[in-house]
Amino acid sequence: MSMSRIPFKQLPAEVRQAVAVRTGAIHEATTAPGGMNSGVASVLTTAGGPVFVKGIPTGHPQVTAQRREAAIAPHLPASCPRLYWRLETGGWSLLGYEVVDGHHADYAPGSPDLPLVAAALAELQGITAPADVGIKQAVDRWAHYAPPGTSRHFDGDTLLHTDFAPDNVLITEGRARLVDWAWPTRGAAWIDPGALALRLMEAGHPAEDAIGFAARFPSWRHAPPEALAAFGTATAALWREIAEQDDDAQWKRTMAEQAAILAEHVRDVTVPRPSEDGRGTHKHRPAAPNETGPRRPCGT
Repeated sequence: MSMSRIPFKQLPAEVRQAVAVRTGAIHEATTAPGGMNSGVASVLTTAGGPVFVKGIPTGHPQVTAQRREAAIAPHLPASCPRLYWRLETGGWSLLGYEVVDGHHADYAPGSPDLPLVAAALAELQGITAPADVGIKQAVDRWAHYAPPGTSRHFDGDTLLHTDFAPDNVLITEGRARLVDWAWPTRGAAWIDPGALALRLMEAGHPAEDAIGFAARFPSWRHAPPEALAAFGTATAALWREIAEQDDDAQWKRTMAEQAAILAEHVRDVTVPRPSEDGRGTHKHRPAAPNETGPRRPCGT
C-alpha cells in the first residue's frame, strides 16, 4: 500500500524538534526521490552530520513493517546502512539512518553493478535470522501460493530480504548496499537468489541467464529441484494476484508475466529426465558458473 509523501518541514513542530534533539540543529532537508512506502523520506543536513530520515504515520497499516525494520537493523550485515535511532512521537514513527550517497542498482545485462549486487547477497546468505525478532517465516509467506505439500521446502534459518527491486539496492564506492528491510523473513537461503533472478528478468535478462545468475550461490545450486519448482510456481501465483488487484499498474502485470516465465524455466530444468547410463533418472538443474559449456552467466 503506497502513500503520499510530504516534505520534512511539513511534519508537526514537535516531531521536527524531537528529531533535532537526536541530530543537532537541522540546516536543510531534501526529499528523497523514488520509493512508495514512506510518508517522509528526507536527507537532513544537521549539526551532527547527514542523516536519512524515513517515517510513517503511526496510524497507517504499514507502521508495523517499519517497526519490524527497526528491530531487525542490529542484526544486518555491513552492506546495510546503519540505523542511528528510532522514535515515535506526535503521530509519527521515524527512523534515522546512515546516509548512503549512491545510485540505484542497474540490473541490465552487462551492468558493472551486477557483481557488486552478487557480493552483497553472498554476504547476506551467511546471516542467521535472529530468534528474538518477530519476523515472518517463509513457509507462512508462501504457503498460500506454493503447490500443496511443497511449502516445507521454504523452511530454513537464513535471514532473507526477499525484495531485490533496484530501488532497494544502492551502489556507492564500489559496493552494493541493501536497504528497505520492511519484510525480513526467516527461511531457506535459496529464496533470495530466486527473488533476485526475477528482478534480473524484469531488467531484460533471458530466464536462462537469470537462473544462471542464481546458480552462482551454493544455496540455489544445492537446493532440491522440487523446492525450486515450488518457488517458481509460488512466485508466479503471488505476482498474478498482485497484478489482478491493481489494474492500473502495468509494471505489476509485467512482473506477473516474467514470474510465469521464470516458473516455466525452473520447472523445465528440474523435471526428471532419463539418466545417461539408462539406469533410473536424474534431475537437471542450473549449472554453476563455469561448470558446463561456453556460455557465461549474465553480469560477468
